[in-house]
This record gives sequence, C-alpha cells and structure tokens, in this order.
Amino acid sequence: MDKDQEQHNEPGQDYRQASIPGMMKLENEQDTEAGREKHSSGKSERGWRQVKGFIHAKQLVDGNKENPHAESRSDHQQKREEGQNGHDQPLHARSKAQGSRQGQRQSQGGGKSQGKERGQDGREERIPSELDDVLERLKNELGYGSSFDVVVREMIFGERRVAFVFMNGLAKDTLQTEVLKRLTYLQPDDLSSDALHAFLDMYVPASQVKSEQDWNKLLTGILSGGTALFIDKEATALLIDAKNFPARSPDEPSLERVVRGSRDGFVETLMMNVSLVRRRLRDPQLRYELMQIGERTQTDVCIAYVADLVDKELLKSIKEKISMVKVDGIPLADKQLEEATVKRGWSPFPLVRYSERPDVVASHLLEGAVVVFVDTSPSVMILPTTYFDLVQHAEENRQTPFIGTYLRWVRFIGIFASLFLLPLWLLFVIHPELKPQALEFLGPSKTGKLPLLVQFLLAEVGVDLLRLASVHTPTSLATAMSLVSAILIGDIAVQTGIFVNEVILYMSVAAIGMFATPSYELGLANRIVRLVLITLVAAFQVPGFIVGTTVILLFLCMERSFNRPYMWPFIPFDFRAMMNIIFRTPVLQNRKRPNLLRPQQLDKMPETE
Repeated sequence: MDKDQEQHNEPGQDYRQASIPGMMKLENEQDTEAGREKHSSGKSERGWRQVKGFIHAKQLVDGNKENPHAESRSDHQQKREEGQNGHDQPLHARSKAQGSRQGQRQSQGGGKSQGKERGQDGREERIPSELDDVLERLKNELGYGSSFDVVVREMIFGERRVAFVFMNGLAKDTLQTEVLKRLTYLQPDDLSSDALHAFLDMYVPASQVKSEQDWNKLLTGILSGGTALFIDKEATALLIDAKNFPARSPDEPSLERVVRGSRDGFVETLMMNVSLVRRRLRDPQLRYELMQIGERTQTDVCIAYVADLVDKELLKSIKEKISMVKVDGIPLADKQLEEATVKRGWSPFPLVRYSERPDVVASHLLEGAVVVFVDTSPSVMILPTTYFDLVQHAEENRQTPFIGTYLRWVRFIGIFASLFLLPLWLLFVIHPELKPQALEFLGPSKTGKLPLLVQFLLAEVGVDLLRLASVHTPTSLATAMSLVSAILIGDIAVQTGIFVNEVILYMSVAAIGMFATPSYELGLANRIVRLVLITLVAAFQVPGFIVGTTVILLFLCMERSFNRPYMWPFIPFDFRAMMNIIFRTPVLQNRKRPNLLRPQQLDKMPETE
C-alpha cells in the first residue's frame, strides 16, 4: 500500500498530527492548580476528550494495519489501563504507554485459546473478565457448589457486580467484615471507568492487597488462605491477605528441653516460626525467600540465611535442589523434602539437623548456615550439618563453660557406651582371655536358656516396643506402663531364665545413652550400628569387631552433607574446631565462625587489643 492510499484511508491524519503537539504543550504549561481550574469548563473538557479520542482512534487504526487479526480490546479494559498507567501522567506519556501496550497485545496475539495453552504449559493464564465465566470456572476447578468450604459471596457495590471468594476456616472474618463495611458506602459516582484501580487504591481497607492477572496464581492464593475479589468486566482480580490458619501457641519442644532458657518453640504455622527467629535476629541482612513445592499441595517452603555471611555457592546449591523437586506434594513436610533433596539412599545417618528451638536456629544463622522452614511442620532443617553438630545440645550453652564442658563429656560417654558397650561385653564373654585384670568380674556366671546373641536381639526389640508404646500411650497411663515394663518384663524374665542379669543391665545403659543423644535421628542410627557390631562379634569375634568398626568409620568419613565432610573437624582435621567441640569455650574466646560453612566473614567480632 503506497503513501497516498494510506492517507486516503486515514482522513484527518494531518490535522491530528498538527494539533496533538500543541495540545500537549498547553497541558505542560498549565499543569498547576490555577490552570486546572481554568480548564475545568465544559468546553475545555470536551476538547480534551476529543484529543484522547483522536489518539485512541489513531492507535486502533495503526494496530489494525500491523495485525488485522489481533483481538480488539474492550472500552472498559482500555479505560482501566489508561487509569492505571497514565492517571497522573501528561498526555504524551499516556500515548507512549498506550502504544507500548498495543504492541504487547499484538505480539501476544491475545486470544482465549492462547491463554488456555499458556496455562497448560505452566505459564500465565488470564482471568476471565466476565463474572459469570469466573463463577463457572470456580465450579469446575475449585469445587464451588460441591465443596462446602469454598465460599463465594456475590454483592453489588456502586452498580458493579463483585464476588468474594475464600476458603472457610482459612480466612479472617473480622478483616473481611471491615472490607465489606467500607464497600457498602460506595455510590455509582464514586467509581470511575477504572473500577479496579479505585478498589485497589481507595476502597479496600486491607494492609496487604495486590492485583493478580494469572488465574493459577490466584487459585493458589485462595487455597493458601487469601480472599479474592473479582469485579465484573475486569480481567484482573484483587488478592487480599486475610489468612487465619489454625495454630497453637508456642510451647517448649519436648525433644530439646532445657533447665535455663526460653520456653517457646516452633509451631505448625510458617509465619509464626519466621517471626520467632526474626525476634531474636534483628539483622537487616536476614533474608526469607519463599517458594512452593508440590504440584497439588503447593506447600510453602522458606529458605532463611544472612546475606553477608552465607556461602553463595552453598545457597545456590540448596535453592537448585529444592526447586528441582517435582512431586505431587509433600504432606509430611520437611521429612519428605529432605528425602527429595539430600538423596542419601539407604544410609541410616541423618545428613541434616532438625531443631524446634528458635534460639538454636538463630545461632546457626549467625554462623553462616542455611535454614529451611516448611509450612505445617514445627521442626526446621539446618544445612549443612556434621556428626558432631548432632551430638551437641542447647543446655551446654546455658551453663558456665566448665559445667557445659562437663555435661558435653557426659553426653559423649553415653553415646560411646550406646555404641560399643554391648559389643565389647559380648566379645569379653566369648574370649575371656582378652579381659584386663581389673575387669575379671565381667561376664555372667551362667548364660541362661537362650544364646547371648538372641538375648541381645530380644532386648533391643523390647526396648523399641516400649518406646513405641510410650508414644501412643495416653499421659495418664504412662506411669502404669513403666511399672509394668520394669517389674513384669524385667524381673520376671530374669527369674524365668530367659535373660541374664548383665544383659538387662548393659542394655539399659545403652538405651540411656541412646536417649541422651540430642538428635533423635542419630540415636536411631546408632542403634542400627550397635546391632550390626553385636552380630559381627557373635559371628567373627575379634576380626568382626575390628572390621565392622573400621568399615562404619570409613562410611561416615565418605558421607557428605551438601558437599561438606560429615566427620569434620575430625576428618579432615581442624584443631581449633575440634577444641571447640571437646570444650565448651567461653563466648568472648570463640571469635571465629566454622571453616566448614565457608562464611563471607570469618570473624564473629572485632579483635580487641
């Protein structure tokens, strides 16, 4: 098409090009209060509307020439975008913004079929502009009408149909009532052509409100406890943060009790947990990054770290492993996430540390560790970890350095006894010549009716049964169950000759050492190691004990937690860190962060002269 033909198809083009710059100049010169009052007359308003109409008509003609098959935008949508993007802009800025939006629409080829394809591919899927279409999709996709907890409240405000959508039991009704109370005062004259802009900026009295155009993200927000506000003739909805999750008050963790210290612990609500840590760590560098895991559950996972301390490579590795998890869901929260990211196979040893204490998590964050919160779980993952991290307890740091060191050594002795006491005693019984002169009293006078190996296996299974029974027994019956287990099972089993007295004694010591292990997962893993050593000693005597211990030690040395050696600082050896594990050093003498974490700042505090 030549230039003459184009001018023929666009009558008045020269007039518009000559008039628009002059009108823009007039607007810029008189953008004051007096100027606005001067041009508030009906003649001036008609002039401005004509200029806007000329601009709009020219853009439609240009857009139809470039892409004649593109879908035209409705009048209310055009006015809404003008109100959003150019409400307070000069005329030439509005024309540029409108031209860029027109180009985006042409490049997208925006149609309903393409929007649906984008939703199937995991990309943005637009919200229907008609409220009836929205309700129909809610019936098909969210279960509106069939699920009783899906609530849709249709109302009319300012002669505009709106619909509130939320999940009963997850939304805060007091905040919804305040929103409805404010909206009931709206009159038709209060709403301009851009109703969405008016609702968002002026008429929804909620602190956290955002507009959303993606249908899938909006559904996820509703299922997460938010309240969606749909407005008829608008392809964008408002998502109001009016969550009210069922939650319990913070209590002291049952597995990490202390004599001195805080009594609050994590709960099943993510916001409560991150607030407990933020209360203790008021560092502006503390970061909480949120992501959703699970195609169906869309579970919130929060990665916490201190930006100027954490190792960037470690943080990047953890993010990538979590983002690569593709499962239907993680209803069991952090444990399933650990299995999907760590991928330790059949190894019984825990490669992450769990904690339910906010003070423990805050102290690890200050050392440069990465912490992972998972919604609906009261425990938090601390990454990376080592074997020696799992044998430390918060009580040691709540006492003086001397008492803390003593408590740490007692715990180490109990863990060592739970691993090697029973295998060594069985080895001395099988080979009495190996006993030192001072330990001649060891060994049973009679072996009983069952072999010692069978007695140990039965005792191990019996202790596990008692532990499982104590978990499922009501608190009022726990005392009675302990009496039954101590008197009937222990005493009568020895009298009938099923067990030997020393087997019960040493099994009890090993069980106490296992329960003294701060990490519950490590205690269970140590029990498996003890059973393996007992079996090897019974089968191969001295070679079985030596080879079994060596193989288990080598296995631990080869383990890695997020590319960090599991047996650090023993292997590879770090003298300073090893001293910090053997002794509970005073706070003012512990000036360095662990080398294992590779922190950006190694010094905890400035050196003093």
